[in-house]
Amino acid sequence: MRIMNKKGAVSLPELEEQFHAVINSVQNGIMAVDCQGILTLVNKMAEEILGIKRENLIGRSVVEVYPETLLLGILESKKPLLGQKLIVNGTVVMANYAPILVNGKMNGAVSVFQDISVMENTSKELNYVKSLSKELEAIINSSYDGMFITDGQGNVLRLNSAYERITGIKAAEVLGRNMQKLVEENYYDQSVTLRVMNEHRVITLNQIVRGDQKILVTGNPVFNEQGELVRVVTNVRDVTELVALQEQLVETRAQTLKYKTELSHLRLLQLGADDIIYRSPIMERAIELALKVADVDSTVLITGDSGTGKEVIAKLIHKKGLGLTRPFIKINCAAIPEQLLESELFGYVGGAFTGAKKEGKPGMFELAHNGTLFLDEIGDLPLMLQAKILRAIQEKAIMRVGGTRSIDVNVRIISATNRNLAEMVKTGQFRQDLYYRLMVVPIHLPPLSERKEDIPLLIRTFCDRFNKRFRFEKKLSAALIDRLVEYSWPGNVRELENLLERMIVTASTDLISVEQLPEYVNQKMTFIPPKGGKLKNSVELVEAHLLAEAFKEHLSWQRVAEVLGVDKSTIFRKAARYGLIKK
Repeated sequence: MRIMNKKGAVSLPELEEQFHAVINSVQNGIMAVDCQGILTLVNKMAEEILGIKRENLIGRSVVEVYPETLLLGILESKKPLLGQKLIVNGTVVMANYAPILVNGKMNGAVSVFQDISVMENTSKELNYVKSLSKELEAIINSSYDGMFITDGQGNVLRLNSAYERITGIKAAEVLGRNMQKLVEENYYDQSVTLRVMNEHRVITLNQIVRGDQKILVTGNPVFNEQGELVRVVTNVRDVTELVALQEQLVETRAQTLKYKTELSHLRLLQLGADDIIYRSPIMERAIELALKVADVDSTVLITGDSGTGKEVIAKLIHKKGLGLTRPFIKINCAAIPEQLLESELFGYVGGAFTGAKKEGKPGMFELAHNGTLFLDEIGDLPLMLQAKILRAIQEKAIMRVGGTRSIDVNVRIISATNRNLAEMVKTGQFRQDLYYRLMVVPIHLPPLSERKEDIPLLIRTFCDRFNKRFRFEKKLSAALIDRLVEYSWPGNVRELENLLERMIVTASTDLISVEQLPEYVNQKMTFIPPKGGKLKNSVELVEAHLLAEAFKEHLSWQRVAEVLGVDKSTIFRKAARYGLIKK
């Protein structure tokens, strides 16, 4: 039998061959059954999915080779069934079913099914990617720091809610826009993204948003496998409040340093005129002068040998004048290296020199504002700093090392020295203009050898203090006190105090005798009259000393006259004249 088409007659076998070629080329499985459920058609893809050769399928019941099929149900319902997901021989398939109608009569049923294993895996991967994307989105939005992401050309792709909170810029304003354009429109003063695009490295900078909001941004480049820049991820922090807190912290630290310095000095100021031990007229005049100048702000220059109490007088002037509520700041000009002295006096700004604190540091002038600055050992001040000190006194203003801003200071200057500043002025070692600025009110403290009347009082005071401190009850013999009065005390009051502490601590008995004196003090001392006196006065001082020493040793004026080879009446007359005989 032959069938005619446009090209001519085609035999039935040829038509069947073409039919099978068509259905076998289809990538879907196709099975057809007759009205009894016997397989009449199976294509090549159905063979592969079922895992059974076609010749072993044709003519067999479909439920025998494919129990899960729904073809028998279609034969009963005579209705199509679409999109049924089944597992055939371990393969996930999507099957469609339909009845075969010939002239309106049921002639069987057909099933077309497709292997969707790849699609299933793709779907799982897609769901995983969606889940991962959702999780990443949640992580980005949960970050307290702002995150801002662009592509490799600077086009904005994403930003989180923290970025909107920090900058006030909403996602709708910038998504899809280019960073260069946003900078031109003054959204930002500069862009870290553009810097990263140009330099291909991590960059951190301060950025100002819309002219007032200051943020700290760090741009991180992201490269693909070919080394091409595909993303710029920017981390954002609001530093407006941080900068304010940092400035407040710097100010607080400076204030704390000032308070600590003031407190350490104020604790030393528990001193009044009654606490200064003296009886000698020369010391009384010095104290009276100190009390007079306490109520004015004139500069005071205290001179005297080391250990005579110059700092004690400076504290007395401060306490009786400005009082304990004002700062009293002391700096020893001889104890600090010259290269550091300037920064100690005037302070420095952050980064002024290697090792400087980044927040800077106030100097002694600032710490002493509205109080007293005590410049001890002023004679050791370098000439370069003498000029700056003079300028600070005259202008009542200083400038920190490395700074450009003048700082007003209201400071009373009290200086002290054991050197002869007048002679130093003559030799060019001390500025004349500063010398006269400092010595508006000069106060000279005599050495202890010129105020021997004060020595017994000082001895008693120091002994009481050390006995109370160490819980002793030790006393000094009369002979020991006399010997201490005779000693020249080159170290002045400080030497006397140190010697008494040593003797009280080391003495094995409660009564300390002359024998327990150090050898350098216990040796026989030569009397030398003070320099600069008249010859007649010096002779009288030597005579008085010799008479007093001889009487202490022999306890008889008769014997003194014999030892010195002088008439007894002359001895009595001179002793009475020098106040050695009590009337």
